[in-house]
Amino acid sequence: MSYSIVYSSKTGNTELLANTLRDVLGEKDCLYFGPPSAQALDAQRIFVGFWTDKGTCDAQTASFLANLGGQEVFLFGTAGFGGDAAYFESILTRVKAELSEEVKVLGEYMCQGKMPDAVRRRYEQMEDSPRKQVMLKNFDQALAHPSREDLEGLKQAVLLLN
Repeated sequence: MSYSIVYSSKTGNTELLANTLRDVLGEKDCLYFGPPSAQALDAQRIFVGFWTDKGTCDAQTASFLANLGGQEVFLFGTAGFGGDAAYFESILTRVKAELSEEVKVLGEYMCQGKMPDAVRRRYEQMEDSPRKQVMLKNFDQALAHPSREDLEGLKQAVLLLN
C-alpha cells in the first residue's frame, strides 16, 4: 500500500518521529516524505506529524488536514508538556476535529518533546510561584524527549497497523 509521511517540526522533535516512521515502514511504497504538500495526497495512507501549538496541531498541519478526504491517516505528534495521557488525548481530539468525516484515523501516537532554551528563559522570568516551579521542572524533564522509549512506542503503534 502506498503511503506518505507528512510532518511539521519546529524544533526537530516531530522530524525525529517522522524519520523513525520511515525507518520502520521502509521506502519501497513511500510516495512522499516531508513538510505538508499536495504531493502527499496521492497516497492511500498518510502519516501526519505535528508539533503542539496552543493545545492543538500547528497551523501548517491544520491546513493540510483540511485537504484530506478518503485517505487512511495515522496521526503523530510532540508536545512540550508531557507525561499525561489525558493531555495528549485532548490534543489528539482537537487535531482529529480538523479532519473530514471521510478520513479514517487508523492510529495515533504522541510523546513529549524538548523545547527551545528561549522557553526556559521565559519561565525563569516569571514571578516566583508554584506554577513557575512546575513549568521549570517540566522543561527540564522534556530535555530527554523524544527518548528511545518514545521512539519504540511509536514503532509499536505503527506495527499494530499491519
